Amino acid sequence: MTMTAEQATWFAGTFEKLVANIGQAVLGKAHVVRLTLTAMLAEGHVLFEDAPGTGKTMLARALAATVQGSNSRIQFTPDLLPSDVTGVTIYDQKTQKFEFHKGPIFATIVLADEINRASPKTQSALLEVMEESRVTVDGVTYEAGRPFMVLATQNPIEQAGTYRLPEAQLDRFLIKTSIGYPDHASTVQVLSGSSQRDRTSTLQAIITTAAVADMADLAATTHADPAVLEYISRLCEETRNAAETRLGVSVRGAIAMVRAAKVWAASQGRNYVLPDDVKELAPVVWTHRLVMDPEAEFAGATPDVVLKRVLAEVAAPQQRASA
Repeated sequence: MTMTAEQATWFAGTFEKLVANIGQAVLGKAHVVRLTLTAMLAEGHVLFEDAPGTGKTMLARALAATVQGSNSRIQFTPDLLPSDVTGVTIYDQKTQKFEFHKGPIFATIVLADEINRASPKTQSALLEVMEESRVTVDGVTYEAGRPFMVLATQNPIEQAGTYRLPEAQLDRFLIKTSIGYPDHASTVQVLSGSSQRDRTSTLQAIITTAAVADMADLAATTHADPAVLEYISRLCEETRNAAETRLGVSVRGAIAMVRAAKVWAASQGRNYVLPDDVKELAPVVWTHRLVMDPEAEFAGATPDVVLKRVLAEVAAPQQRASA
């Protein structure tokens, strides 16, 4: 069943209310908020590559408060263990039974701060839960619930003592973006309210987590014409065939684009995906999935340049394939 025009209008109106509510705490970053909400409603995760102090923690708290959900923060350090993330099974002498104590990963919004500072073993603890929204500990599986989203951060400047995220984990992030510093007017507004340490404390919930899950299900029914799907497939193939790349966009990356584009279209009041939706989302959905050839990278090639060229060379469909 495809989303109706009336449902698309309702979806867009609710989406804008969520953006406006979060915008009370995260000032001057409406586009980043829209991308983050798109990832949540597409049931994906976001990787922020940003300098410290740009509002990533504030965004996570504001998002959780807006959807009446829980939030947790994990500070990734070199000595962090996988059990510190997922939880641990402890033997209770009183009951003479093993009990599972849930880790901070069991929350609606999980902020994984400086994720690249943890060892690869600890980073891998996130792979299952990010892909399947569940955690397996000692052979027992525990559901993370819906909605569930990881907001991970990494500092692009300070690289001492960090571990580069493997491609398999990067591929599990639906979107990679940055918040960046606010503009002058927003900075002044932040400074004028500096006496209030947590601007999310006054936020009112707009919808419940159950309603978020319903919105995600509704967004999945947005129509994606076969011509648009073929366009996405051709773009992915071209990134794989590019001379500058060792690995192009995977099938998971293509699926991520379809899911994100459906939410993006619905957020604008449409019950169908346009090629322009794909073009607009491509930089944040696909750039981090490209693995560059070392020689090409040394010569100055970047994923952004490759993706721009591919988008320019592959012609977008002009009419529906199902027409």
